[in-house]
Amino acid sequence: MENAVQVEHLVKRFGSVNAVDDISFDVKQGEIFGILGPNGAGKTTTLEIIEGLQKPTEGKISVLGMDLARDGSRVKARIGVQIQSAAYFDYLSLGEILKLLGTFYPKSASPGDLLDQVGLSDQAKIRLNQLSGGQKQRFTVAASLVNLPELVILDEPSTGLDPQARRSLWTLIRQINQQNITIVLTTHYMEEAQALCQRLAIMDRGRLVALDTPANLIGRLGAAYTVKVVLNQPLSDHQVASFNGKIELVQVPSQNNGDAPDGTTYLLRLNDHPAALAGMLEQIGKNGSGLEHLDITPVTLEDVFLELTGNELTD
Repeated sequence: MENAVQVEHLVKRFGSVNAVDDISFDVKQGEIFGILGPNGAGKTTTLEIIEGLQKPTEGKISVLGMDLARDGSRVKARIGVQIQSAAYFDYLSLGEILKLLGTFYPKSASPGDLLDQVGLSDQAKIRLNQLSGGQKQRFTVAASLVNLPELVILDEPSTGLDPQARRSLWTLIRQINQQNITIVLTTHYMEEAQALCQRLAIMDRGRLVALDTPANLIGRLGAAYTVKVVLNQPLSDHQVASFNGKIELVQVPSQNNGDAPDGTTYLLRLNDHPAALAGMLEQIGKNGSGLEHLDITPVTLEDVFLELTGNELTD
């Protein structure tokens, strides 16, 4: 099966700055493919090149089997794009905006069908500024579908939404994908990437640092759980050494919030075998350190990003 998108050695420079630094990846037909990274990682620039809004400094891109440099107009007719900041006509209703947008393409969906698909069928006669934030995002997705695209590109689609509106949008994205429409999206939300994407590219400072399924990326860490323990006193170097390297133990600096004395909080990574946790607790008991608090969380993409880049991914 032909890839929906093929990116080969893509470079984009702005002066002396490499915004995109020699990245290559493919997007398979019918999948939801995500690009995860912080602001400034090069995600939006990469999408704008795929959309034909910017020209690459170096590299080759094919979209739906067409060379983007040679067949840019044909590509644009077959893809849908939802950008971070979109401006529409202030004095037209939602239905009128979609009808106007449809005239720009060889084929188009009816405004009524589009609004029904995104759950706005009863809003056809109102203006965009009368919608809530979540409804506006749904409308921008409807606008990206106006030309019956085979590939839809969504740039940070849920930014600024409350948790309920965000999850509602995720449901919509899955429904669109179930119509055999390939979706490429960018995000800096770990939960969004893990919930939606079948495969994920992680970008940092313009470079592609990993590409795989979320499950495989998490599996690379060789741990299933992160354990946070707070003791009543710090472990000595001898006590830390007593773990024999079987458990990764990292001392966490105090946040001076009164929750724990300095140097008594530790992070551990454990595999999914119950014996690992039991062994860790037994060793702490042998060392004579009292356990004040224990918190166990599954390893997530946040742990992956921290491992790959050395930085936390923040909103």
